[in-house]
Amino acid sequence: MEFAAKFAFDMVAFTSVMVLIVLGLGVIASMMGIFNFAHGELVLLGAYTVYLSSEAGLGTWPGLLAAPVVVGLVGFGLERTVIRRFYRTPIIAMLGTYAIGLIIREIVRGLLGGHYKSIPEPIGGAFSLGGIEFSIWRSFIIATTLVVIGGTYLLLARSSIGLRVRGALENPMLARACGISTSRLYALTFTFGAALAGLAGALIVPLYQLSADIGIRFLVQAFLSVMLGGVGSFEGPVLGAAAVGGLAAWLPWVVTPVLADPLVFLIALAIVRVRPQGFIAVGRL
Repeated sequence: MEFAAKFAFDMVAFTSVMVLIVLGLGVIASMMGIFNFAHGELVLLGAYTVYLSSEAGLGTWPGLLAAPVVVGLVGFGLERTVIRRFYRTPIIAMLGTYAIGLIIREIVRGLLGGHYKSIPEPIGGAFSLGGIEFSIWRSFIIATTLVVIGGTYLLLARSSIGLRVRGALENPMLARACGISTSRLYALTFTFGAALAGLAGALIVPLYQLSADIGIRFLVQAFLSVMLGGVGSFEGPVLGAAAVGGLAAWLPWVVTPVLADPLVFLIALAIVRVRPQGFIAVGRL
């Protein structure tokens, strides 16, 4: 019983990590029609912000709070200078973001000196429930993920801002004719997706040692999650992340870790082959 409870908890915690990483990527892909290949590096910048805060003697909490703001501003700058030029050519946008991601990753690698850095958990220890110990920080990540999912859904699907964003992305010409600044909305959407990536990086860095590759290790799984869930809806990428995260956490207990990662991709690709539109595909948000 104790083993099953701990296994389920760890599985939910890892799935929450995947959802946090995929959420920002899914918002950008679903609403803007482009895949951001620098998303892993935006996660890295969020983690690096927490590291800088810790190194400055401020602790991890200020870095955790600052990460979404800092990375959101970086995303805003990227959208205004690079991304906005390639909305009509998604392939070039993907190549451009890949190059940007490579530059960011290597700059951070140089700043870290190629070393791995450990970040302490802001809330250490565990709590006991029914005689079973559960990590407080992992529980915090799960709770934060639920709050972020709910808040993001309400913002994009139930607010006037979300309505204007969806309208501008579906029919830009009509939106401009109605007086909506599509340029500002595009910038807002990309900035929001980048801020979510920064938050994800800040939350997961205490669980994984900081390195320049902390974001890239999740990037392929994140893209697979978006494909599996379906581009064009809010729920799709979240469901895809839950499926990929659940498989990635469960399979190493069933088969050897060497086989677990390939099996995750094979199973996900098989589902995409049968259902290429993903779990949910209803057009853009």
